[in-house]
Amino acid sequence: MAQILVIDDNFAFSELLSIILETAGYQTICASEGIRGQILAQQFLPDLIMLDIKLPKVDGFTICRRLRRDDRTANIPILVLTALSQAPDKVKAFDAGADDYLTKPFASEEMLVRVQALLRRTEKLPKPTKSTEILSYGPLTLVPSQMEAIWFDQTIKLTPIELGIIHCLLQHPNQAVSSYEILKQVWGYESDDDIETIRVHIRNIRAKLEPDRFNPFYLRTIHGQGYRLELPKHFGLPRKVLPVNFSATRNTENIAKSAANFY
Repeated sequence: MAQILVIDDNFAFSELLSIILETAGYQTICASEGIRGQILAQQFLPDLIMLDIKLPKVDGFTICRRLRRDDRTANIPILVLTALSQAPDKVKAFDAGADDYLTKPFASEEMLVRVQALLRRTEKLPKPTKSTEILSYGPLTLVPSQMEAIWFDQTIKLTPIELGIIHCLLQHPNQAVSSYEILKQVWGYESDDDIETIRVHIRNIRAKLEPDRFNPFYLRTIHGQGYRLELPKHFGLPRKVLPVNFSATRNTENIAKSAANFY
């Protein structure tokens, strides 16, 4: 049974969220303050964290950054649930390390689909076996078990989302991959509202791979088509791409629907 940590200062909201999650088969832990939530995350190492932004004393952006800097919690998926709906707030959350962002009020079904997608993507990350521990693609080597990439001679830490996006692009080397295809493979669903999410993660990947992220050479935007990962010709094409399923099923049967929309 997956364990989910809810960090929100609205007791009624946390209680309702816990009921919906537990009805869907999850175990929940709740914290009403950011620091308390950080301590619980480090203590219990939950499978997923649901984080509000407007928290007393220390806001959610700060807590998210702290969790990402801690090796114990660095790879735990974080779903931000907040009333802040402006694009700059979303960008700030993703820059802080959030994996997904959902604006209140929202449908419980959509929330559960996103929870499933985040949990299944974590479950489907390649395990450290002889065949999948290290995946090499020209100048790029992915090490999923360590959430790292070796890019030329540089070791780079990746988030689960970044690993999923790079893997998706490498299944189509030197070809444009649409934002909708990336959403489908990495997030497990397609939505026009989440296109900005991809842009933020692409920007963060460029900051790690490109000498100049404002003038990208390796990870390019192909207007009207999507994104393309350019591999240097002298390295050749990827030797082998192992299929990894980062998507989530859309099965939301037997899920509580009593609170279709809530704050």
